[in-house]
Amino acid sequence: MKFPRNAKILRSNFDVAPFAAVFFLLLIFVMLGALMPVAGVPLLSLQPPRADGLPGTDQPTVAMAVDANSNFYFENQIVSLQVLRTNLRAATNAARAPLTLIIHADKAVSYDTLVQLTLLARDYGITNAWLATLPRVEGAAAQP
Repeated sequence: MKFPRNAKILRSNFDVAPFAAVFFLLLIFVMLGALMPVAGVPLLSLQPPRADGLPGTDQPTVAMAVDANSNFYFENQIVSLQVLRTNLRAATNAARAPLTLIIHADKAVSYDTLVQLTLLARDYGITNAWLATLPRVEGAAAQP
């Protein structure tokens, strides 16, 4: 049995206006979404020290942050010390190679807190801990 064809192939010019309208709507939504607040470390709360010429690492890393009030942040979420332990344990269990802990610490964080974090990481098999710094601003006077 042969069915009659009544569908016609589109032979008119391609109309760009509907696609442009959808594109601009998506652009507006993306721009407005960038203005939404994100939970985690406030942008201006951490002021790491400035230093030049410090080595980096080529090992897999896990990062955390500590602010001046000794609040701990892991994956942009404020966490307690117990949750930080759980997250470090999960990160080391999931890693295939030895991890390096990168600590983003404020200038005002005490040395005692940094040592506590390093020892905590060592308990879970992370033997290297590095402090994150900002590069020096060019044009600033170099200090000896």
